Amino acid sequence: MNKIITGLALGAMLGAGSSFAADVRIGTEGAYAPWNFLDDSGKLAGYEIDLGNELCKRAELECEWVINEWDSIIPNLLAGNYDVIMAGMSVTDERKETIDFSADYYPPDPSKYAGSPDVDVDWENPKGLKIGAQGATIHAAYLEDNFSDGNTILTYETPDQSVADLMAGNIDLLLADNSFLAPVIEGSGGAVSFVGPEVAIGGGVAMGLRKGDAELAKKLETALEEMKADGSVDKLLMEYFELEPTYGE
Repeated sequence: MNKIITGLALGAMLGAGSSFAADVRIGTEGAYAPWNFLDDSGKLAGYEIDLGNELCKRAELECEWVINEWDSIIPNLLAGNYDVIMAGMSVTDERKETIDFSADYYPPDPSKYAGSPDVDVDWENPKGLKIGAQGATIHAAYLEDNFSDGNTILTYETPDQSVADLMAGNIDLLLADNSFLAPVIEGSGGAVSFVGPEVAIGGGVAMGLRKGDAELAKKLETALEEMKADGSVDKLLMEYFELEPTYGE
């Protein structure tokens, strides 16, 4: 069963009063550092949490966060369990058939493979490999389309599970966003590294909204444009990703 932690439950976790009524609910995974995650005290933290809170402040909206597992994050947006997705979601043509997207708040992020520095891969004709990715992602779809012949594709419910299997040697390669893998590799003590070519799969990362929700989209889009123009987005990108200025003048 896909578990949803509702805004009310999250409010209790964060010490918020039960009488809080939000204008907008924002769905996130809470398991994809440094984008969104639970810190040591159990509170939501990360780039998207800081960004979303500031967007709501500027748009004069009362917002609450809803934690939802990744594989059902779009269905639960469509079901009305929250109003916006901020969960490291890349813009793709397939997703645009179902939901709308804001302008991006992170530029297109190359996807890369992580593996042991000693892994032997014939990239012209890869065979006999165990390759992992988080399920229901652009990476899982890419692997099924390009590596299913002669290889074993494994998918995981959470990013942490995929990293754990990589570190344990249960898979040869893990395909994920560069922004997610970079700190994993840095903290691995040399156990894993980037290997092979990078691939361009999705577009930039943006807010997902239900189609036709134009009023909310306009409020958030205006706030995002202001944050880009005054350098606030770039400041957060530097803090969480050490990314050079991207959106400011």
